[in-house]
Amino acid sequence: MTGQLATSRAGHDRDTLYVIIAEEGDFVYLCDGRLKPPDRPKKKRRKHIQPIDSYVDEKLLYRLQKGEKVYAEEIRYALKQYGNTAAVPGDGGIVANR
Repeated sequence: MTGQLATSRAGHDRDTLYVIIAEEGDFVYLCDGRLKPPDRPKKKRRKHIQPIDSYVDEKLLYRLQKGEKVYAEEIRYALKQYGNTAAVPGDGGIVANR
């Protein structure tokens, strides 16, 4: 699960997108790169998150799995990349005057 994207299903942070940076028993540690940077991740029970079938890029995933240092900017970039790929082109964009 480490390196996978997930949304919060419960709590004040409901529907917030996170990266799972670590696992420990029934808990996962979540990071969004802003309010919850990698050095202070959010600890949440697995039942309170909804994993998404999407992962961070291979280099970042490798570093997360090895427990190496990860920066908040890298997490924010990974979440931004997911947002860019999840958007559907022509989905309510600006319409030019005709």
